Amino acid sequence: MAQASDLATLQELNRGYIRAVAESDAGWFDEHLADDFLNSDPDGTLADRAGFLAQVARPLAVSALGCEDVRIRLLGDIAIIHGRTVYRKPDGQAAAGRYTDVWARRQGRWLCIAAHVTRG
Repeated sequence: MAQASDLATLQELNRGYIRAVAESDAGWFDEHLADDFLNSDPDGTLADRAGFLAQVARPLAVSALGCEDVRIRLLGDIAIIHGRTVYRKPDGQAAAGRYTDVWARRQGRWLCIAAHVTRG
């Protein structure tokens, strides 16, 4: 069943996305972001693909990044992933945020086309 296979692929991509953020792995993002990718940052700015790759390459200011309450909505060749992030601020305080990533199947491959991040 294609939908079950797509769901498994998107679950793996979501885990990879969170891991790549935590490890500042810009190479992972270079492979998985669409050329027209845009990211809405927590401060309200919009980053294009190049700007996002530069951001994610810098060491993360928070630690113990994880995700929970992940919901994947598959809509044909588009998928929307909603999740809650949990992490520790530099002062050690526990915090949480939310994210929404939009993926599109292009030429048989899932690529992230947009993301939106909030932090608490």
